[in-house]
Amino acid sequence: MDATVDGRVPPDDPARTATSAPPNCPHRPQEQHHPQPHQQQWNLTTDNAHASLPGAIQRKSRSNDRSKERAEPGLEPADHYGDDGGGPRGRDSSDKLVVHLIIGFRDICVFTLVLPLGTLFVCFVSAYVFQPEEIHETHCRVYNIIPSISAITGVSPQRYLWRVSIALHIGPRFIIAFVYRNWYRAMVAGLNDPARVTKACRMINIVYWLNLVEISALCGVTYISNKENYPLHEKVFIIFMTTSLSYMLATLKLLKILQPDGPQTPNEESSLRYKQAFFALSIASTVGLILFFLKHRFLCQDLAFSWFALCEYIVASANMGFHCTTMLDFPTEHFLIAKNAKQYKKQQTSLGWKVD
Repeated sequence: MDATVDGRVPPDDPARTATSAPPNCPHRPQEQHHPQPHQQQWNLTTDNAHASLPGAIQRKSRSNDRSKERAEPGLEPADHYGDDGGGPRGRDSSDKLVVHLIIGFRDICVFTLVLPLGTLFVCFVSAYVFQPEEIHETHCRVYNIIPSISAITGVSPQRYLWRVSIALHIGPRFIIAFVYRNWYRAMVAGLNDPARVTKACRMINIVYWLNLVEISALCGVTYISNKENYPLHEKVFIIFMTTSLSYMLATLKLLKILQPDGPQTPNEESSLRYKQAFFALSIASTVGLILFFLKHRFLCQDLAFSWFALCEYIVASANMGFHCTTMLDFPTEHFLIAKNAKQYKKQQTSLGWKVD
């Protein structure tokens, strides 16, 4: 029988003896044992009986706080958190999930679309108004009314604005590529056919690496200007166009494998429909781009380069629109930066560079 803090011995309580906690079991989590209602009533009566004793009120307050902590283990009092904002402190501080940043994944996708699109518009208007002679200059020196993307982003100061925009654009694009790979891998778990699973895993790797090469080629086209090194700029642009179209085609093929019965939700149906439309538009624009480029390069026809530039703008817009369907694929997901989140990490969500 235990004595109280003030030296008095409480009466024997059979209920307390009957409800004593069992020994710890290593094979199951420790259970929380809450005091019985009559036990809580006895504690309140004892505290009221000794309210006149020194320190009785303090003991009552502390016991009530401890009872709240035992009854609601998920809620911590305010004094259990440090003043530095580093998260909770105390007995289970190492297991607490502390969120430092949370951003809607849809917002990230909107940012990656609006940033280059808005910058491209600013570069076009400013270069067309203030530097028309520089952006319309070609090796054939024929009449031209629409400058190419390389022309309006290759003059100064537009080139610096465009490079800063792409620098901010590239980071989220890599994150989206990682997220898509893990999302596709999670969809593979729902397939029952081993042959289809093997084929899907192979296509996931192809889509993933095509996406990374496309992003890297976009970075190369941006930072290798056509006025500084035209031969290398042209080759990197061809790589970008090839990987971009290949990525779109491989993505549609992969979705067909992962969804043998078709889209299951309205968002998936809309996303697939937009992807198909943007891919078809990209193919048609690419054919026109190649045709008018050859007419400009070898025949030097008037306005051939303008038609080439128009097709280039359509290709760029279709590419942005295809990647913008990420908003439909991840409408409610969030980008999270948190402390002690390792317990939520799974093997299929790692950001590895190794080819499976």
